[in-house]
This record gives sequence, structure tokens and C-alpha cells, in this order.
Amino acid sequence: MNFELTEKQMGIKKKAREFAEAEFPAVARKCDRDEEFPMDIWKKACRRGLIGIFIEEKYGGGGCGWIETAIVMEEFWRVDPGCGNILLTVFGAEVLQQFATEEQRNQYLKPIPTGDAIMGAAITEPDAGSDIFLVSTSATKQGNEYVINGSKMFITNGVMANYLIVYCCNNPDAKRTDKKFSFFIIERDRKGFQATKLKGKMGIRASETTQLSFIDVRVPSENLVGKIENEGFKQVMYLFNINRVIAGAQGIGVAQGAFEKALAHVQKREQFGSKLSSFQVTQFKLADMAIRIEVGRNMVYKACWHLDNREINPYYISIAKAFAGEVATYVTNEAVQLHGGYGCLNEYDVERFYRDAKIVEIYEGSKEMEKITIARELIGRK
Repeated sequence: MNFELTEKQMGIKKKAREFAEAEFPAVARKCDRDEEFPMDIWKKACRRGLIGIFIEEKYGGGGCGWIETAIVMEEFWRVDPGCGNILLTVFGAEVLQQFATEEQRNQYLKPIPTGDAIMGAAITEPDAGSDIFLVSTSATKQGNEYVINGSKMFITNGVMANYLIVYCCNNPDAKRTDKKFSFFIIERDRKGFQATKLKGKMGIRASETTQLSFIDVRVPSENLVGKIENEGFKQVMYLFNINRVIAGAQGIGVAQGAFEKALAHVQKREQFGSKLSSFQVTQFKLADMAIRIEVGRNMVYKACWHLDNREINPYYISIAKAFAGEVATYVTNEAVQLHGGYGCLNEYDVERFYRDAKIVEIYEGSKEMEKITIARELIGRK
């Protein structure tokens, strides 16, 4: 495997870094404090071609792979995780591009990279957590329509999305558990659709998280993703396998950003007449942080390489996600420690990064779920 980025990838990295450094710092603290999505920055990122770069060019995207997508996510989270999640305004487009009909792709994919629409994917339910078989949101066929009832929890972009793909149980009596589910495209303006923004989150507060309710929401049969029923489990696993790796890139990004801030601080700050960076205990901390970041980045890129070569490898994906999450929390914790009391003040960005990092260990599959997958790949499923 080539361990150097291509010239194109280096150009994407530079473009993403320069954009984030120019746009995020001026609004990051305000967006965190006010729990406010940076709409103007998202629009600018769309104009710069940084949103939906994995979407094929014929649908208005960048036509890039998952390594490039991870690079942009890492660079955005390096500067600010909350603002960096403007990249999730495409969440669910992965499923549409892979499984939707051509008509659905033209209608729902094309507006995303241009900034004419925001979408989301509604999977998790209030009582289900990581159990994607425990789905009570129902889709009942009535003539040429489906009637959707139920609720979803912790949904990104739920209030501001123009439409979402919603994971429903439409075939509850199926003998095979994995043939009970389908995805449906639901527009926000459908009667019976309700979205409530969740406030008071610990981190990534600039990224909108919501609870959704569906009360007799009617959608035409054309809104069934792919037009083939009972393919939802296959589709949701495809989505998770991609976005677990991209979440890993988030973990490496927030760790890299916190590391750089800690390194700058200890090279400037003096204690007992010497720079903090001159103490061996500080040097060991910095070395441990750097080791984890480099190893984590290599694992994320390796998992992306497999995806780009059309190989879904749950073993590498789960290792990348689990380890990157631990890197995020470890490094941001050490960055706060190296700042001392200053690290607990919100005028120092490491305070915010510390709060932002934790979610990487939870969403897109908790670290415990990732370890179950790793173990099953090693010893076989029982």
C-alpha cells in the first residue's frame, strides 16, 4: 500500500484546511454557545465544492473516494468539530447513491452538493439504541402509499433537513429478521412529520440533533428507496460501514487539533523557570499523543482504502472506529491536562474539543459494539 497521499488528495487536504482555518474560528465559540448551525459557512463550503465530495459528478458532487472524504472531515474537525459537521448535511446520500433509482438520485442527490437542500438519515429509536432490529417505526402499505408511524431519536439535521431517509419496519411478519425493514424518503413538509431540536448537548453543539415523530405520515410508493421492499437492513449496514470510518476521521481530526494547541501551549508556558516542553513528563505526554494519532490515522485510511477498492471489511472498519474514538478522548483529555486550569476555561479551545471528542466513541456504533464486531471477525459468529 502506498503510504503517501496523491497529488489530488494533497490538494483536497490543502483546500479543506485553508477553508476551515479561514471560516471556522470566527464563529466556532458562538455556534457552540448558542447551539447554532453555521448556515453561511455551509453555503460557502457548498460553493467551494467541499460538501458531498463522494457524490458522483453527474449528480453534482466531486466524484471522490472515501479517503478524500475522510481527509476533508479530519481537516474540518481539526479546526472545530461543531462547525466541521456541516459535512453531515449529506448524511444518507450514501444510501441514495448506492441503492436508489435513477429518478430518485436525480431528484434527491443533485440538490445536496449545490446547497439547495439538506438531508438526513433517521435510524435510531428512543428505546433501541444500537439495536437496529428493534424498530417500532412502521410503514404500512395502503394502495399506492405507505403510512408511517413512530419516532426516531438523536437524528442529525432533523429540523432543517428538506428530506430524510427513514428506516422503518414494513414487513413485521417476515421469517428472516433482516427482511423486515425498508428505507423511505420523507420530506419535511409532509403532514404528520414533527421534529424537535435537542438542546443542552455536551459537544458538537453547532451540529443539529433532533427527535422526530411520524403521525400517519403518507408518502407515495415512489418514496421507497430503490423501489424494492425489505432491503433496508442491507442498506443501513452499508451506511454504517461507511460512516463508522468517517466518524473515525472525526476522532483523528479533533485529536490532531487538540494536540497542536497543547504543543503550542507547552512551548510558550513557563513553570519553575522553564518551558513546560522542557520537562520529560510533558515530552512523554506529547509522544504518547502523537503515537496514537499517527496509528489511528493509518487505520482510518486503511479502512477507507478497502472501501475505495469495493471491499467492505468490518474488521478494519471497526478497529478504525473504535481506536479513533479512544484516540479522540485520550488526546483531548491530555491536552486539557497540559493546559492546567486554563484548559477548563471556554476561552481556550481545548475545553470545547474535550467535550466534542466523546461523541466519537458513541455514535455510528459505540466502541463496545465495535469490539463485538472485531471479536466476531476473529473467532467467528456463534
